[in-house]
Amino acid sequence: MCSSNDKPKPTTEATLAESNNSLDSSDTSKHRPIRSYVIRSGRLTDSQSKALELYAKHYVVEFNHQAFDLSRLFPRQADIIVEIGFGMGDSLLEMAKQNPQQNYLGIEVHKPGIGKLLQGIASEQLSNLKIVCHDAKEVLAEGFTDDSLSRIHIYFPDPWHKKKHNKRRLIQTQFVQLLMKKLSKGGHIHLATDWQPYAEHMLEVLSNIDDLKNCLGDDVYWQDHDRPTTKFEKRGRKLGHGVWDLLFTTTV
Repeated sequence: MCSSNDKPKPTTEATLAESNNSLDSSDTSKHRPIRSYVIRSGRLTDSQSKALELYAKHYVVEFNHQAFDLSRLFPRQADIIVEIGFGMGDSLLEMAKQNPQQNYLGIEVHKPGIGKLLQGIASEQLSNLKIVCHDAKEVLAEGFTDDSLSRIHIYFPDPWHKKKHNKRRLIQTQFVQLLMKKLSKGGHIHLATDWQPYAEHMLEVLSNIDDLKNCLGDDVYWQDHDRPTTKFEKRGRKLGHGVWDLLFTTTV
């Protein structure tokens, strides 16, 4: 089941949750690895529920633990950009609208967020944006062949503020190395967070991986990013919160 979550918090907009293939089943395994997300309960609005009913069959791609045939997902061949944990989907929808020459695939299991994004896709009649409802780590490991993606975006993942929970952070060396395998040479990883300790952690992790280069220079954050600003980010900035973006590229 794409677990129903509460409305994302300003600092955890890209919170991931656990899911099986369908929108109506749940994982009951007893032995689970350390997760980078929590499952939050929440309520679908009537419009989000209707969007799931009407549009999921058109825009939600089923994950069967094997590589997607990317040539058949979209009507035109183009670079594939993946966003992990798109929350309510506002920025992802805007990017797909602004860049019709590129194809976008969003990974999320926050059911209200999926419903809201489906509304947007249908309203804008976009053909270059699809959704996968499943755990992102499994989708990245099994759903894409190596060297098949041009960019991967992870915006505002859960920072896991407490030191004892830092091991749950999504951005860890092993996971970033998995992302690198799926990117073509010269592909980009774009990260963003509004929690400075997590920004410093991200920068350290990415900077210490061979064959990955900071596009802005050593120890430099990306100030003039090219992503749409989300309403959660705007609200955070009004409260005086900082935002740190990182842009790295693969060199092999």
